[in-house]
Amino acid sequence: MISYERQNQESSSDVATLDSDIHIAPAPRVSVQAFCETVEVAAVIQSAGEDRRLGKAHIKIQMGGITAAIEAYRTAPTPNVIILQTEGRSDILSGLDQLASVCDAGTRVIVVGRVNDVTLYRELVRRGVSDYLIAPIQPIEIVRAVCGLFSTPDAKAVGRIIAITGAKGGVGASTIAHNVAWAIARDLALDSVVADLDLAFGTAGLDYNQDPPQGIADAVFSPDRIDTAFIDRLLSKCTDHLSLLAAPATLDRVYDFGTEAFDAIFDTLRSTMPCIVLDVPHQWSGWAKRALISADDILIVAAPDLANLRNTKNLFDLLKAARPNDRAPLYCLNQVGVPKRPEIAVNEFAKAIEAQPIVSIPFEPQLFGSAANNGQMIAEIAANHRTTEMFLQIAQRLTGRGEAKKPRTSFLAPLIGKLRAK
Repeated sequence: MISYERQNQESSSDVATLDSDIHIAPAPRVSVQAFCETVEVAAVIQSAGEDRRLGKAHIKIQMGGITAAIEAYRTAPTPNVIILQTEGRSDILSGLDQLASVCDAGTRVIVVGRVNDVTLYRELVRRGVSDYLIAPIQPIEIVRAVCGLFSTPDAKAVGRIIAITGAKGGVGASTIAHNVAWAIARDLALDSVVADLDLAFGTAGLDYNQDPPQGIADAVFSPDRIDTAFIDRLLSKCTDHLSLLAAPATLDRVYDFGTEAFDAIFDTLRSTMPCIVLDVPHQWSGWAKRALISADDILIVAAPDLANLRNTKNLFDLLKAARPNDRAPLYCLNQVGVPKRPEIAVNEFAKAIEAQPIVSIPFEPQLFGSAANNGQMIAEIAANHRTTEMFLQIAQRLTGRGEAKKPRTSFLAPLIGKLRAK
């Protein structure tokens, strides 16, 4: 009998109502082989294999259904996951029994069929099938089914990665990233970490008034040492809920990295932090593109001019095409209302992008300049300023969380506190 670790107790009708905003943890490096009977299902699985959450999985698709699978595994080892498509009902149970005789222990099976019958479903579960999807299916259903095999209900939630980048240099993307992370940690009470990916010129250490001796460079240049304990030692604590993985901001070496240079760092952060905010510099390299595409949510910061409009449109089109099963990137306008500067109106900007900005942050040089020079956040020097509220609004949209409710206190609380102290 085939051995499986997880049995999905959801009906396929629930799967059909999947919303792309639901968080799905990425799958590890596993092998997946699909045996399809129709080209339509094969195309869906092929599309699912291009999803960012299956980026580490190796997917191979063959035609022939369960019969081809039985024949293939008579002489070959089985992969981590097998996806089987069947168009009928009579042959599926007997076919699974034959497959069990040639399958390696630990292999997991996902069945795609057309019969919507609870009795059949129970028989499949009894035989150890991990999931049963009813055709026609969407790519996101395959993504969730495969990724779900490797996350148990009692496992610690995988952190969400939020990538923030500028459509053009100098638009204040880093400042917004740091203030949004502050709002996530302070106002939403969500443990967070800011990873400054601009290793040569990063400003996170200055903005948070931190000067840690170690940071993200120690991790990226020592990939063999990366684990939870090592990353924890590199983090600099800013507040009770906010930590910083600082950039060295030195020019004593050249920071050229491969496409997957930061993967191990991000995976380790996911396992320990509920929220990871990536401060992605304005550059177009393999690792920067990968960081954006693999993030759970993306915020693009733009100024209201033509170059920013073009770049924002290009980023939107690329990211939407590369992430068809995720919600579209979000964007905000910054430095709006610079005196005597011609600007593209917000409604014209939104019309070209075909999406409204989350917020339009006004040009406030005195406010932002004072915060930057003092190593403080906007909320620290102007708690009731409208810009502070905008950062909280961005934080809520990116995390999908409302503002943390503060406990109600009685007007007698100060007196009671003094009495208790005595």
